[in-house]
Amino acid sequence: MSLSIQTRPPAAEVMRSLGLDPDPWQLEVLDGRHARLLLNCCRQAGKSTVVAMLGLVEAIWEPGTKVLLVSRSQRQSSELFRIMTDAYRKIDEPLKERLTASELVLTNESRIVCLPCREDTIRGYAKVNYLVIDEAARVPDDIYRAVRPMLAVSAGRLICLSTPYGKRGFFWNAWARGGDDWTRVEVPAQKVTRIPTAFLEQERRAYGDSYYRQEYECSFESLEGLVFPDFSRCVVPVGSLQSAVGSGQLALESKHRTGIQSATADCRLPTADCLLPSARWVGGIDFGFRNPFAALWGILDNDDVLWLVGEHYARQKPLSYNAERIPKRVTWYADPSGAMERCELRKADFVVRQGKNALQLGIAAVTARLANGTLKVLEGRCPNLLHEAGLYRWDDSATERDSETPVDAHNHALSALRYLVASLDAGKMARKSVVSSQWSVVNTNGRAEQLANDC
Repeated sequence: MSLSIQTRPPAAEVMRSLGLDPDPWQLEVLDGRHARLLLNCCRQAGKSTVVAMLGLVEAIWEPGTKVLLVSRSQRQSSELFRIMTDAYRKIDEPLKERLTASELVLTNESRIVCLPCREDTIRGYAKVNYLVIDEAARVPDDIYRAVRPMLAVSAGRLICLSTPYGKRGFFWNAWARGGDDWTRVEVPAQKVTRIPTAFLEQERRAYGDSYYRQEYECSFESLEGLVFPDFSRCVVPVGSLQSAVGSGQLALESKHRTGIQSATADCRLPTADCLLPSARWVGGIDFGFRNPFAALWGILDNDDVLWLVGEHYARQKPLSYNAERIPKRVTWYADPSGAMERCELRKADFVVRQGKNALQLGIAAVTARLANGTLKVLEGRCPNLLHEAGLYRWDDSATERDSETPVDAHNHALSALRYLVASLDAGKMARKSVVSSQWSVVNTNGRAEQLANDC
């Protein structure tokens, strides 16, 4: 099949000539002339096909066009290049000068090049007219920073297409926070008539709701590679704590202490003195100055359920500032490396103990409470903890892929939680839970302290 190269046809017409009927959202992409475009699409939506058509039409009918294809790997960018070249062959290869495995050069001085995902090898390109970043959610930020300047002189177009991959990276940041600089197109599976409903139901059953939402509903979920992928399940309405009080698990009195600041500037939280002395208040602290000082606190009820009701999170503040913003009627399990800070807090009448610092054991202890429902976070009360839980992940670099050590970032409130839970559950992590049939922590009516001292 041949097309006239004298007059540029609409890209949708080229697509139809290849036997592909564009969806409405694909027509928007083909006709929109968007300078900065984000395509947040489900699996098998046709995002690569529509971007390939657009790039090919630009190269053939706009002389001197430079098209660059970037992805998370050479294989991935080569796959997008293959879609382009397959279509190019079907229209009888107009203006062909040279075609290799990674480059198409046309006699009108246009080029299409697919590049590897290596920051040190892609910096030589300039005056790019059409830059495509495929599987953008999985492309490292340093690659993104390396290729954006290629558009400066040419005022070229940038198209990022991807299925979500968690709340991280430049693609999520541009989608969530990029403002009016970007045109956003979202294509969930419900908009793709080629995907049968029965298949989608099978996928939901096979992978669970969170993974399904990310793969087929364009939702940026906290999933793959996360240390605590199901952390959001422990978030409960404030009314859940009130129900626990009504059931006798906890007892409240009306007396409130004054002079205690809220855990964050945005929400008022109950203080330690709002509970009868019989209630057991506990907390965890991760010391920091340039890195955040993070404190979490809550109640351990009669069923061994830990209810987190407050947090304090601050950078570059003295210890006195932080001490004024955490409650005193709490037994704190603090950063083992902060001996001086623990000593200073004790002199200010805080009850502070050294927290357990074994990383893998602490992660396992938190995971166990998440699994058996004995960790609950009141909705709206610990925003920094939840934010970190959506970012804290295992190291998936080539050299550390099998490591059991997470990336040392986004882990300050989580470290405070780890010190707390590992200390509370010391000596009973291998015992079967009373709360559920899963192996986890068990209420031993105070034996945890004795066991912790013995270990």
